[in-house]
Amino acid sequence: MYSKILITTDGSENAEKAANHALWIANESDAEILVLNVFELYSPTLVVPFSTIPGSNQDMYEPLKKEAENISAKFIEKLRSSENFNEETDITMVVRDGKPYQEILKTVEEMDVDLIVMGASGRHGFDRIALGSVTERVVRSAKVPVMVVP
Repeated sequence: MYSKILITTDGSENAEKAANHALWIANESDAEILVLNVFELYSPTLVVPFSTIPGSNQDMYEPLKKEAENISAKFIEKLRSSENFNEETDITMVVRDGKPYQEILKTVEEMDVDLIVMGASGRHGFDRIALGSVTERVVRSAKVPVMVVP
């Protein structure tokens, strides 16, 4: 039914819950899994002193990218150690910089994803109001099915 499933992660518990559903679907359809973590260099929630100094935001790029890679690697490790994990399932890590919903949609298009699985809200407290803002934007804009796990 599905050949490539995108799981979005930000290191939250909701992302882990969503991953369990994605694993089950991947096992049933023999699908590949892509684990996507998007970090936002110019996030409105990221307050960096002296950010007007040329190069200071760029200095944040590598640490933010490394943190996203570490979160994704731990997430994949948890997936592989899950009792639902099938050793034959391919898992690929994807880390991108940008606005999360835009990068999710770009990844879907560029990597021929046919199902998105994501948590209902992210790790930020303000995203827990109703449906997470990133999740809502993806659901409204995606051209493939989106499974939202509470």
